[in-house]
Amino acid sequence: MSDKMPSLTPVSEGAVPLIELWRGEILESLHLGHAVVMRDTGEVVESWGRPEAQIYPRSSCKMVQALPLLESGAGAELSPAHLALACASHQGGAAHVDRVARWLADLGLDEADLRCGQQDPQDIDERDRLIIARESPCQLHNNCSGKHAGFLMLGQHMGAGSDYVDPDHPVQRAARAAFEEVTGLPSPGFGIDGCSAPNFATSVAGLAHAVARFAAAGDEDARTRAMVRLREAMMLHPDLVAGEGRACTELMRAMDGRAAIKTGAEAVFVAILPQARLGIALKIVDGGVRAAEAAITALLVRHGALEATHPVVARYLGPTRNRRNIVTGETRVAAGFT
Repeated sequence: MSDKMPSLTPVSEGAVPLIELWRGEILESLHLGHAVVMRDTGEVVESWGRPEAQIYPRSSCKMVQALPLLESGAGAELSPAHLALACASHQGGAAHVDRVARWLADLGLDEADLRCGQQDPQDIDERDRLIIARESPCQLHNNCSGKHAGFLMLGQHMGAGSDYVDPDHPVQRAARAAFEEVTGLPSPGFGIDGCSAPNFATSVAGLAHAVARFAAAGDEDARTRAMVRLREAMMLHPDLVAGEGRACTELMRAMDGRAAIKTGAEAVFVAILPQARLGIALKIVDGGVRAAEAAITALLVRHGALEATHPVVARYLGPTRNRRNIVTGETRVAAGFT
């Protein structure tokens, strides 16, 4: 499997203003990007910027990477909590670490079998516990440890080797095949993600098409049933998908089963809207996470998954406050966006 990418148009080309940050009367920051809202048929409902812009989805596509785990039958008995962790970019809190450790133990494996690398936990309680106990963080604390536990389970089922992050490993070949099938596009190549697994490139529209298929999935076949299980697990366990204070968790809680959403590094965000049968994908070209969170919030409100009056909206879109709770400015959608 080759990682050599063809010459691609820069992601910045054709990007349009999506989010503005005002301080007082001055526009302090302007974030450009691309966004697509799509049906599972491939119909583009609306778009901004350049839908064909090529991006790495990063962690926003973890539910796609988890499809072979369920379609193969390897994960047939997994609980929704397991599946939420397979889709997670978690905080490394006790709830995440303990569950992944038990999952590995059930497979006859342990932390050393992971290939994601150690990471300091973002969860404050777990960070403090490690400091007090004079313990070092381990691979279980890695935000991708749940995805990697799923890879290991699939690799066991396949009878494949231990280096499951190798792009030519059967696990990654299955992940690429599923990715290209649900995006409806051949991937032009891949980069190596922060967790050492290959991350396959696609267009913003391709990513939107993939999550639209998750939104429209029913009981038609093994793939759609897998999609339903994954999206429902995410909505049932938003705390496991991310963690306290994180946009994925807070926004999914506020929507109460109306959407599953997932962020990815470098300001990618996707949303699965089952009731509307829509998929949303966006990319902020400067990698600004704050802007990606504001943009997905705006699109969730626009498409009826999130009430505009819900208090969580103001956390990501609206007045900005300093440490004394004084209003200092405002995060706004740019003219022409939503």
